[in-house]
Amino acid sequence: MMKKDQVIDVFWFRRDLRLNDNKGLYRALQGGRQVLPLFILDRDILDHLPRNDHRVSFIYRALRDIETSLRARTKGLMIKRGSPAEVFQQLLDSYSIGAVYSNLDHEPSGIERDRQVERYLRSKGVDFHQELDHLVMNKNDVLKGDGTPYHVYTPYGKRWKTLLTGDHLNRYPSETLLARFVPATNNPIPRLHDIGFSTSSITAPPPDINKQLITQYHLKRDVPAKEGTTRLGVHLRFGTVSIRQLVKKAMEWNQTFLNELIWREFYAMILWHHPYVVNNSFKTVYDRIEWQNNEDDFQLWKEGRTGYPMVDAGMRQLKESGYMHNRLRMITASFLSKHLLIDWRWGAAWFAEKLFDYELSSNNGGWQWSAGTGCDAAPYFRIFNPLSQQQKFDPDARFIRQWVAGFDTPEYPQPMTDHAYARERCLKVYRKALNS
Repeated sequence: MMKKDQVIDVFWFRRDLRLNDNKGLYRALQGGRQVLPLFILDRDILDHLPRNDHRVSFIYRALRDIETSLRARTKGLMIKRGSPAEVFQQLLDSYSIGAVYSNLDHEPSGIERDRQVERYLRSKGVDFHQELDHLVMNKNDVLKGDGTPYHVYTPYGKRWKTLLTGDHLNRYPSETLLARFVPATNNPIPRLHDIGFSTSSITAPPPDINKQLITQYHLKRDVPAKEGTTRLGVHLRFGTVSIRQLVKKAMEWNQTFLNELIWREFYAMILWHHPYVVNNSFKTVYDRIEWQNNEDDFQLWKEGRTGYPMVDAGMRQLKESGYMHNRLRMITASFLSKHLLIDWRWGAAWFAEKLFDYELSSNNGGWQWSAGTGCDAAPYFRIFNPLSQQQKFDPDARFIRQWVAGFDTPEYPQPMTDHAYARERCLKVYRKALNS
């Protein structure tokens, strides 16, 4: 325990679970005082998750890695459970804290949480500093000439690249300053079981930035049977890799991959400027759509029993691995919203529960793109044909065979709806909403 009269600073880990090239952590360690590293097991989030949630297991492993690294330097990570307000109140009872540092959050709930924490800390005379670490561009860095945000990806992406400077991709060598953490206490971090969770059998791949894979990205990324995507989404989500490092590599190795990273920035910017999209269509006229919302159909979709092998393979991959190939995300989302006329928000919530790399802005943007309700959406009349998508991207059924045993036998269910019928029904419902 530090002496009460010794002033320290706190670095609050959130979605930045690494010790290297961590901007907020670097600023904290540069501040001149010893720094207490903190992670909060936020009850407001954890209480709503399954007890074997694979994202919690992932976070726990990342925290153990940080703790192991710090213990080797006679330092330690403090983990507290509760709401952030409760935790900071407890810390102020035990420590003299000069400032709290963290990295920014762009999601509405995170922004509101940080506002509440900042008000409380400042009422106690504690400064609150935040840095942008999980994105390259800040909320208002990429705007149109009239100062308003972009709503279409292509001009946004071009402007993003024009505005990018070396300063955006600076490295912040936080790993060189770890000696400035406070000494370790004798309290080990809690076991996963102690916080009410069990270890998930679903694991994520390591955070490898594979040059060969990225240089071939534009050739293989749409073919789910090939190892053509980086699987780095979960590491970007929880900050176990640096986005700045990844953008540097993308600029050098593959422009298509860079464009995908900019899509992530675009959707974050949309959510930042238009938080209403969490629960509403970006194009509000689409909230008039009369969704069928058949719960039995929704269950068949979730279980991968639609009778369309490409859809079913994607849904089973998601359920069993916590991952779904991006091409399959578009196909399955289009099928749910347009073939079955089930509200895209139902599908987005299911992905939020299952995806390792779930990120509110990207998930929301992707679903609204597929449903045709978003800012830069596929037109509502673009309706993916699951069979033609299969012929184009999995013609030998290599991917389907991995996930759907017996798809080519009589026992496999018939398609739950006819594509031509579903397409015409969808067009009729969408047109009615737009013309009402």
